[in-house]
Amino acid sequence: MPYPSKTDRQTILSAAVKELVHRGIRDLSLRNLAASLDLAPNAIYRYFSDRSVLEAALANEAARRLELALRKAADGCEPVTAIREMSSAYIKFARDNPHLYEAMMSLHAPGPDATSHQSLWTFTVEQVQRIAGSDRAAQASVALWAFLHGAATLEAAQVLGEMKPASGLEFGFEAWLMAVSKRREPIDALRIKPTKKTANKKVSVRERSVRSG
Repeated sequence: MPYPSKTDRQTILSAAVKELVHRGIRDLSLRNLAASLDLAPNAIYRYFSDRSVLEAALANEAARRLELALRKAADGCEPVTAIREMSSAYIKFARDNPHLYEAMMSLHAPGPDATSHQSLWTFTVEQVQRIAGSDRAAQASVALWAFLHGAATLEAAQVLGEMKPASGLEFGFEAWLMAVSKRREPIDALRIKPTKKTANKKVSVRERSVRSG
């Protein structure tokens, strides 16, 4: 077997991505990964101290690849079309790369391998800002990401069937677009207001406090 010096971190990571595609994050084995590279298992630990470090690197690689897909989809498009194309590219990435997507969405401790996650988020906010404005770009991005992740997860779980048409995704996107386009209406106006019963209860508490005083 070759010495560890004859390999490098990127070679191991690329092989890990291939293993991930075939086996999934739960069945990823450092021993199998080493065998695929004709390395002794200890050679892997020189670059990735344990499995969690390797998983974090895979999550970062998945985020990098998703960002590339989103950038390609949005390239040269006007704001609304860019977000629409990015949304389609997001769903397609999750559908075509289920194990990579799962790795990206897994919990990982922050560290040097979180750079692509931050870059992906920054790019998303920049694109959303073109529609929502700088004051609401972050919260609008969270809403969009939550919607897309939910749709991708439902599709992967095969929850969406004939009785739940794919046009529902378009409906959801249009609802999001309508919300972020209404810049004159503050987000506070959309929050749930307390019921009369709750309001009366608060008044009663105040009255009792005044009386007792």
